Amino acid sequence: MSARFAAHPARFAPLLLIAALLAPLFADDYWFNAILIPFLTLALAGLGLNILTGFAGQLSLGSAAFMAVGAFAAYNFQLRVPGLPLLASVVLGGLTAAAVGIAFGLPSLRIKGFYLIVSTLAAQFFVQWALTKFAWFSNDNPSGVISAPRLLVAGHDFSGALGRYWLTLGIVTALTVAARNLLRSPTGRRFMAVRDMETAARVTGVPVLRTKLLAFAVSSFYCGVAGVLWAFCYVGTVEPHGLDLTRSFQVLFIIIIGGLGSVAGSFLGAAFFVLLPILLDHIARGLLSGSLDAGNLENAQKLLFGVLILLFLIKEPEGLARLVEVGWRRITELLRRRLPALSQVLARRTGGHTYPEIGGNREI
Repeated sequence: MSARFAAHPARFAPLLLIAALLAPLFADDYWFNAILIPFLTLALAGLGLNILTGFAGQLSLGSAAFMAVGAFAAYNFQLRVPGLPLLASVVLGGLTAAAVGIAFGLPSLRIKGFYLIVSTLAAQFFVQWALTKFAWFSNDNPSGVISAPRLLVAGHDFSGALGRYWLTLGIVTALTVAARNLLRSPTGRRFMAVRDMETAARVTGVPVLRTKLLAFAVSSFYCGVAGVLWAFCYVGTVEPHGLDLTRSFQVLFIIIIGGLGSVAGSFLGAAFFVLLPILLDHIARGLLSGSLDAGNLENAQKLLFGVLILLFLIKEPEGLARLVEVGWRRITELLRRRLPALSQVLARRTGGHTYPEIGGNREI
C-alpha cells in the first residue's frame, strides 16, 4: 500500500483531541463525573504501565500502589507546604511515586518474568499496609481517608465538574505528548531493545540496569500522577483500600485489551473498560431487571463482561490498537482502489486533465 495511505492508531490522536475539546458542548455533569474523567485517569495509568510492560518488557502488578503513593504524597504536599501550587503538588506526587517505583524496581536487576511480578505485588501490599498503619499520611485520620483540596490553578477554581475535566484533560494531554516523544527518542529505543532481547541489548552497549530502573521510574511517575487525578478530580476522596490489587489488575487488563506497546492502546483499553460496563448495565436492566434482583443483576453483568473479554482476547490477542489499525488500513485500501475511478470521472468532466493527487498519473 502506498505510504500516502499508511495508517496507525496514533494518527487518530488529533481527532481524539478535537473530540475532547468539543465534549463540553454536548456532555453534562454525569458524563464528566462518571465517564470522561475516569476514562482519562485510567488511560494515563494504563499508559504508565504500558511504558514499563509494553515497551520495556518488565512485568508489574503494583500500578495501584504507585497511584496511591502519588495521591497521598500530593495530598501531604498540599497540606504541609503552605502556598505550594496545585500543579507542583501533582508533579511532586508523581516524583514520590517514581522514587518508590525505583525502590521496588531494584529486584528487576536480578530477576525477571513472573518472579518480578511477585516483587511488584509486594509493593502493592506494603504500600497499602503503610498508608493504613501510619495515620500521619492521612493527617492523623484513623480511617486513612484523605479528601481533595480546593483545585486552584493560577487563581482559577477547577473544583466544578467542567473544571475538573479541563484540569484532567490538560495534564493527560501533556503527559501523553511527553510519552510519545520519549518513546521515539533513543531512550525509548533502549526500552524496546531490553524488551526484545536483553542479552543482545547489553552486547550492543545498552545500559540494561539503568534502562530498567528508568522504565520503572517513568512508569511509576505516570501512575502516581494518575493517582492524584483519581483522588482529586474523580472521587474527591480516597482511602488506601480504594487503590488495591483489583485496581492494579484493571490497569493491567486495560493495556492487554488496548494493545501492549501502543500509546493509543492505553486509551482504547480505558474506553473499553469505562464504556462497556455502562452499555451492559443499560442492556441488562432492560432485559433482566424484572427477573433478577440487584445483586444477581450485578453478578450477571460481571459474568457477561468477563466472557466478552475472553472472547476478545481469543479473537484479537494483539488488542484494540491492532484491530483499529487493520480496520483503517482496509478502509484506506478500499478508498485507494476507488479513487482512480473518481479521477477518471473528474477528468472526463474537465476535458481530459488528470489529477495525480487523487488517482495517480494515469492518462485519460
